[in-house]
Amino acid sequence: MAIVGEKGAMRQWSRSQRQCGRRIALVPTMGFLHEGHLSLVSEAKQRAEKVVVSIYVNPGQFAPGEDLDVYPRDFDGDVEKLKPLGVDIIFNPRDLYVRDSPEKNGAGHETWIRVENLEKPLCGGSRPLFFRGVATVVSKLLNIVEPDVVVFGKKDYQQWRVLSRMVRDLDFGVEVVGCKLVREADGLAMSSRNVRLTATERKNALAIFHSLKRAEELVRSGETDSSVLIEQAVSAISHAGGRVDYASIVDQETLQSVDKVASPSVFAIAAWFGSVRLLDNVELPNS
Repeated sequence: MAIVGEKGAMRQWSRSQRQCGRRIALVPTMGFLHEGHLSLVSEAKQRAEKVVVSIYVNPGQFAPGEDLDVYPRDFDGDVEKLKPLGVDIIFNPRDLYVRDSPEKNGAGHETWIRVENLEKPLCGGSRPLFFRGVATVVSKLLNIVEPDVVVFGKKDYQQWRVLSRMVRDLDFGVEVVGCKLVREADGLAMSSRNVRLTATERKNALAIFHSLKRAEELVRSGETDSSVLIEQAVSAISHAGGRVDYASIVDQETLQSVDKVASPSVFAIAAWFGSVRLLDNVELPNS
């Protein structure tokens, strides 16, 4: 396993592999890896001869006042976790933006990608700059690494949909794979930010998972009214001390809100516990 920090060296390696007919998979991450990330690597290994894992805390997706400075980092620990998995390259770029520093937050970089409709609901309501930063940095990674397949997790469901549409609309010619959300033993969705929760917040945050499972059970028993499902979730999370950013039931493809669960839908929740914003979702069964 090699660690590459320069764009030119990364391109050169990828092109040499492609010239030899080897298929390349990319797993983009921001580091502080957990079992959810490692499951993406395992999926990538099934789909390509060579696997690249990028580790880059992208300043372009953080607005002023968000948690860029305190986002957890442990590069040495990430390297140790990836060593036994057969990863070929860790791409840890230092120069993705024209002026890449946490203070300037990508300032000087003038070209941004917007996925107009899919980025507006859910997280787009409270983080209007987030998806332009995500789409732009992933497009840069795809241009540099030139993979045949890119693997994302569905914990960030909207992000997976936004990036899938970007790849399709801009003809990147890359296969996009979405992998199921991975949970802790007690049900909490795995996230690099979980480490910032206090013990009490960590326990209380399980209300998100339990409310989603309850919604799933209600749908299976015949409840299709989105407002009923959402109300029980918001009540449970608020009672546990959480502050709900959004709780929405949306069409799986368009991410537009639905009044009734009558077609493939996803129940997506973002909620704050303390200073940590957590995401979770469940794909609801058809009525």
